[in-house]
Amino acid sequence: MKKVVKFGGSSLASACQFQKAASIIRAEKSRRYVVPSAPGKRFDGDTKVTDMLYDCYETAVGGRDFDKKLDKIKARYMEIIEGLNLKLSLDQEFEQIHDFFKKGAGKNYAASRGEYLNGIIMAAYLGFPFIDAAQVIFFDADGNFDPEKTNNVLSARLAKTEYAVIPGFYGSLPGGEIKTFSRGGSDITGSIVARAAKADIYENWTDVSGFLVTDPHIVDDPEPIETITYRELRELAYMGASVLHDEAIFPVRSEGIPINIRNTNDPSAPGTMIVESTCKKPRYTITGIAGKKGFAAVNIEKDRMNSEVGFGRKVLSVFEDNGISFEHIPSGIDTMSVFVQQAEFEEKEQKVLAGIHRTVDPDYLEMESDLALIAVVGRGMRSTRGTAGRIFSALAHANINIRMIDQGSSELNIIIGVDGKDFEKAIRAIYDIFVVARL
Repeated sequence: MKKVVKFGGSSLASACQFQKAASIIRAEKSRRYVVPSAPGKRFDGDTKVTDMLYDCYETAVGGRDFDKKLDKIKARYMEIIEGLNLKLSLDQEFEQIHDFFKKGAGKNYAASRGEYLNGIIMAAYLGFPFIDAAQVIFFDADGNFDPEKTNNVLSARLAKTEYAVIPGFYGSLPGGEIKTFSRGGSDITGSIVARAAKADIYENWTDVSGFLVTDPHIVDDPEPIETITYRELRELAYMGASVLHDEAIFPVRSEGIPINIRNTNDPSAPGTMIVESTCKKPRYTITGIAGKKGFAAVNIEKDRMNSEVGFGRKVLSVFEDNGISFEHIPSGIDTMSVFVQQAEFEEKEQKVLAGIHRTVDPDYLEMESDLALIAVVGRGMRSTRGTAGRIFSALAHANINIRMIDQGSSELNIIIGVDGKDFEKAIRAIYDIFVVARL
């Protein structure tokens, strides 16, 4: 058994959290490769080290004195080092950071130092070799991740190293400059390392015990998800469910490596397994419910729309010409609705309406705002009759008007549009009919 373990910022925010993480790693010899994030918040109102680094760098490139801000960052790391009783000095590293900040080494370099320094501490505490991610994770000249070069170099390096710490979030460009993934990208690094190591499992340790059926801010103490497929996860992540960076599944998916989301503060909890496919029947008909507010809809009506070749393409070209992406396009024989992000759409709404009039000459055109979209996702929906009917019944009983319905051909998800004011009530109603009713 070979495991890659990634620890998030909250799991490494203090010496106490470091000790928990180290105990987890030492509990199983199979946990061979460790990917740390930068220190997160220690308490409510605290600041993440990555944000402190961004702020410090902005001060430096603005030509102002940044020494005090850098000293505060150093103090965060010294607090961890002293709490772990380590004989480790980061003076040389901070001198280099100071010089590079003064020279304007770039935001990517600044942000990456949080993981880099935490990686040095973790390696020293565990007694593992430290591998700088800049030496084994690569981006091309356009700033795109280079998966094959990375996999070849990293695989060769790990083949010679039984245990190692590889900091998350960053790699290097062809010229050696540091390049980071998007925020939360340490999840991606863990997945890349798991692929290169040909790991049996990629464990992603965070501050929650896996995925929950829905948002705990909306439903009190929602049930956990034991097993979820990559496809289900993508659907839920797209609609706002966020425990894992949604790009993190791709490297391991290509190798069939499962991801296990675990809780550093409750290591006995089994967490959630994310897999390519499974014979296990889900506990409930649905796997999860997620959604987002802030949508607008452009409703278009025209007689014999369905017989006008290219009608849909012409409508969507107007949105494309204005740089607006669409979310969903439910349609009927003579009607078509285009759902868009309202914040993105508002500035250009009149241009879009004028463009639609000129392009397709609709009989009727109207807009709706402050809508919400809810995704009900589950592999069990395919084999269960009446799922949509139960959703509609639950919403009707809660006096919620459905503004849009869209179901993918895979029967893996049903998207429902409701008024923004009904968003939370709708999620609770759907959760109750599928989960609470089964408990």
